[in-house]
Amino acid sequence: MNIYYHTLVNGLRLVHIRTTNQVAWCGLAVNAGSRDECAGKFGLAHFVEHTIFKGTKHRRAWHILNRMECVGGELNAYTTKEGTMLYSVFPHQHLERAIDLLADLVQWSVFPQEELDRERDVVLEEAASYRDTPSDAVYDDFEDLLFAGSQLGHNILGRKEDLENITREDCMSYLKTLYVPGNMAFFSVGPERPERVFRLAEKHFAPMSHKLPARQRVMPAAVEPFRRTIPIGTHQAHTIVGARVPDMSHPLRHALMLLNNILGGPGMNSLLNVELRERRGYVYTVESTLTLLTDCGWIEIYLGCDPDDVRSSLRVIERITSRLSQEILPARRLDAYKKQYCGQLMVAADSTEFMAMRAGRGMLYHGQVASIGDTIERIQAVTPEEIAQAATYLAADRLSSLTFQ
Repeated sequence: MNIYYHTLVNGLRLVHIRTTNQVAWCGLAVNAGSRDECAGKFGLAHFVEHTIFKGTKHRRAWHILNRMECVGGELNAYTTKEGTMLYSVFPHQHLERAIDLLADLVQWSVFPQEELDRERDVVLEEAASYRDTPSDAVYDDFEDLLFAGSQLGHNILGRKEDLENITREDCMSYLKTLYVPGNMAFFSVGPERPERVFRLAEKHFAPMSHKLPARQRVMPAAVEPFRRTIPIGTHQAHTIVGARVPDMSHPLRHALMLLNNILGGPGMNSLLNVELRERRGYVYTVESTLTLLTDCGWIEIYLGCDPDDVRSSLRVIERITSRLSQEILPARRLDAYKKQYCGQLMVAADSTEFMAMRAGRGMLYHGQVASIGDTIERIQAVTPEEIAQAATYLAADRLSSLTFQ
């Protein structure tokens, strides 16, 4: 990849990946998520993500909605526990249109009261309706327990009583405090020359304030492992089993990435799929997810199975993770795991969306974008001993579980 960097005087970091594609992506990665909300305002980060599109000093909601759509593009956003992504995809000749719109949103959003009231109903419905999908809801409830008492211990969607009391002033304050140049990174992927991309970014983002927020994040304290079951009256049980792991900068991060893929990656030959579904017929679905934040991380293994098979499935998982932590994988077997995972990374990297989101996160949290080649090199360097070290975080006495059934 041809990767180019630049930083504006106000502190906004820029990255452009030049490709030959005729479709381009650009956006802003913001170091602000649900962990940056205060008590009584849970859901504010996600609410701002929704309502930032509802009007600026220069455009009404209808104009914002149509600005990229009318040229065949899209405008979108999503919120995580410690980040927000605002981005657009479009035919590459409309790059300035996209940059101008993004700059308008983060600098001049006014959160009109009528639009806020209308969108509040949409967000409340989203927060209520996700409970209808227990395979999704169990993730959020597990994370609430895993990080109980901390900034991470509440649902990104927020609570009804908090959402109903979020005001226009709350949204304006959140935007002005956290959507500032030093707390954001601009990313672009497309065929444009980097000089033009950076010139347009400077034209539209240079007027922004350079004041950095006073960061109030605190690393979550450890909680005792838990085993919880919540009856919801469904024919299928939905279980999350997992544990805390180190953060995105830890020396074992690549070993954790590989371990996660070995356990429950997308391949049908993942350890847990073979043991729980193919050999024993315990589960309908099993998959593993790794999340790494700036100061902590966690692995979650999801099981969809008959309620009678939950306990047996958990015993198998404990046996497998404990064995991985106590035994050194044979080099040939580890090489096979690496080959599969690196191949999956190469396939994923063929997606321009994947490339764009990766560029935004890399620039925001690390100040640079690691190429897929760099990542593959790091994965290839993982040793059997590092896999065993990473697996100690998932030893039986460290695992927690939550079941809806």
